Amino acid sequence: MFNSNRKDGRAAPDVTTLIAAGTEIHGDIQFKGRLHVDGLVEGAIRGDGDSMLTLSEQARVTGELTAPHIVINGEVTGDVTAFDRLELASNARVEGNVFYKVLEMSAGARINGKMVHRPDAPRQLPKPDAQATAAVAAESQETA
Repeated sequence: MFNSNRKDGRAAPDVTTLIAAGTEIHGDIQFKGRLHVDGLVEGAIRGDGDSMLTLSEQARVTGELTAPHIVINGEVTGDVTAFDRLELASNARVEGNVFYKVLEMSAGARINGKMVHRPDAPRQLPKPDAQATAAVAAESQETA
């Protein structure tokens, strides 16, 4: 935690922050690393970088969730956006739209909203080389 060798300011992926049962937070949260919620959050939760958000069975969140990897086993009122992976455990209750790349949903999980798959962004092919295009055009004229 107080390692002076880390100079870039990023949280290590194994660092976990806990919002314990009985704790209430009113306001937005932005985090790096891992965040585990057992309490109540009223506000948006956003994970940066390679972060992971976990909501336990006791967790209650009113607000938007955004992170690369999200695991829900509690209640969420708001939209959920998982850039990489979304896991909905059997006690998950989501009142809002769900945006995901990969979805794992256990029996018993409930969503009241749209489920939208967001695949990888389309890759753009490089522009053709002008000389190669001219050569292909010249060949097609010769054969015609």
